[in-house]
Formats: sequence, C-alpha cells, structure tokens
Amino acid sequence: MSPEPNPSPTKLCPTCGTRLAESAARCVVCGSEFKVETKAKSQKAVQGTRMPEIRLSLPAALGFLALFLAIGAVLVFLILGRSPDPTDSNATPTETPTITLTPTVTLPPTETPTPTPLPPLEYQVRSGDTCYSIAAFFDVSASVIILQNNLSASCTDLVVGQTLLVPQPTPTPLPPATATLGSDEATRQACTQVSITVQENDTLSSISLNYNVSMEAIKEWNGLSTDNVYLNQPLLIPLCMRAATAGPSPTPTLPPPFPAPNLLLPVDGQPFSLADNTVTLQWSSVGVLGDNEAYQIVIEDVTAGTGRRLVAYVTNTNYVVPATFRPLDGTPHVMRWTVTTVRQTGTDNNGNPIWSSAGASSTPRVFTWSGAAPAATPTP
Repeated sequence: MSPEPNPSPTKLCPTCGTRLAESAARCVVCGSEFKVETKAKSQKAVQGTRMPEIRLSLPAALGFLALFLAIGAVLVFLILGRSPDPTDSNATPTETPTITLTPTVTLPPTETPTPTPLPPLEYQVRSGDTCYSIAAFFDVSASVIILQNNLSASCTDLVVGQTLLVPQPTPTPLPPATATLGSDEATRQACTQVSITVQENDTLSSISLNYNVSMEAIKEWNGLSTDNVYLNQPLLIPLCMRAATAGPSPTPTLPPPFPAPNLLLPVDGQPFSLADNTVTLQWSSVGVLGDNEAYQIVIEDVTAGTGRRLVAYVTNTNYVVPATFRPLDGTPHVMRWTVTTVRQTGTDNNGNPIWSSAGASSTPRVFTWSGAAPAATPTP
C-alpha cells in the first residue's frame, strides 16, 4: 500500500474562517483580500538572545534600595551580636548586667475636699407663710426658694398645703490642718514677756528683783551664759516665770511694765539763757497711771562734774525745773534729763515713799542753761 501524498498547504480566512489554498489572494466566500507575503530570498541574519529589561520608577527604586539596606543591617546585627556557642572553648562569656529598678514613690495628690450638696427639704405651706418667712426659717435666701419651685418673682402664688422644696445651705469645708507647734515653742509664744534695755548701774540681780523673775529664768530666756549684762543691752523678761510669793496669801501679780516715755520738749540740745528763770520739760503719756504710780524725772548737771542732780516725782506729763537748779556761774551748763515710770512699793522710817521702777527709761536728752552774769571787773 503506497503512502498518501502530502496535502497542499492551506490557510484560514481571518474574516469568515474558510480554509483556502495558501496561494489564494481572495476569499471565495466573503471576498476578503489577502496580502501575499514574498519570502526573502536571502536568509535572515541570526540575532543573539537579548537580556530581559526591567524598568522601575524612581520611588520604587528608592524603596527597593531602602529594603536592601535594612536587610543588610539586620544581617550584620545578627552576625555581630549572636550569642557565643557554649561548646566553644575559646568563646569569652559575655556578662549580662542585671538592671535594678528603683521604686518610684508616688505621693497622693493633695485635694481640697469638695462639699457634697445636700438634697432639698420638703415643706408644706401653711396659712400666712411667705417666701421670705420660709427663707428666714430655713436660713436661706428667698430667691433660691423661688427658683427651686418655679414661683413668680413676687412669690404671691403660694397655696396652703403646697409642697415646696427648700435647698439646704452648702456645708462649709473645714480649713486645712495647720502645723502644730512644739511644746517649747508653744510655751514661749503663750508667755507674756516685756522688752527692756539695760540702763546704767543695772545688774542682772537688780533686774531680777525688780521684775520678780529669777536670774536663771532671764538667762535661759535670753541665751546668756554668764551673769554679766552691759549698758543698752536688750533683754526679754518672761513675766510668766515670776516667782511665787511665799505665805498663806499670795501677793497679787504686778501689772506689766510701762513702755519708755517719749520726750517732747525741749528739743535735744536747746539752749536756755540767763533770762530763762525756769525750764519746762514735757513728754508723752505711757497710759493711765495707778494710784501708787508716778513719773520720775532725773536731771543731772553734767558740766558741774560734782554729781549735782535733781530727782522729782509727778503724775502729769510735764515738769518745771525750778530756778534754784540754775547754774550760779556764767558758764553754760549741759543738763541731761530722763523720765521713767515708777511704782511705790512701801515707805521708809521717815514716812517717805519708796519707789521702784515700773517701766523702761526714756532716751536721755540734754539742754544748756546759762547761769548768773559774771561780776564786772573794777576799773582802777
């Protein structure tokens, strides 16, 4: 049996799909014309295989570059920071530090307690009641009752038996607690004390006897280490530490000392001439004096240098220096004067009062006073 001959090559019409001879130039069914391709006589040149091309946008390229760098950094970190193999004898153990956490103390916040409003009270209106009488009864304002119950401003729409809601006053919060003083500080603040200035010829013993306070108490109160005091030294006398008077009937507590009088006239250093027969001294009052209290005026002739002085006691706030104390020579003499409050504590054998200091002495002042005119020199 002989093999079948090879069929002639065919092609399909791209329009209707009819199979036609390869050399047909026109479809016999739909009439479409074909382009006849002529084979090149010469053999096509052999071209090498081209590498595939990948085109990326700039953002995508930057993203891939960042990803590549991140992956490289992770790999380097894993290689350098890997744990040493425990089976490796040459590996140096890395000591891992232990982190100790320090506890943080959180102080509770200081909050001011907010008062909780109280619920309103119910009240049945009675005959003759008004908003103002009800408000006065509950110690609130009439306006809060009107607003709470939607009443008219004149509050004339009350009905007997009507139930009113009366707001209660908001409780006042208690003030915050204050620091409590120590026993020593509280005792010192509660003690009545007087401030004095050490005068001339004063000693700690005389001050102790004058105020009836022990020397040890004065020293402890002022932080003194010795019994010595100096002129113009300020001291605090604790009157609450006065010694009790022995005997069946205690002596009444002496009133507190008076402050130092303020000298008014004459001004410090004022001169007086021979024509001034008297000099009037004035000072401010220290308060109401008792029946056994007075002002002591001390005037000393400083220029004379002989201890010539004058001491007087008055109950008013001025004193007239008598002319008998005026200098007898023609030289102006400096007179120094002070005023202090004294209290009579008894009488001497002659019946004269015994005075004790009852307060601080004033600041000294001076004035000058010229005496008699010098005698004329006889002419030969």
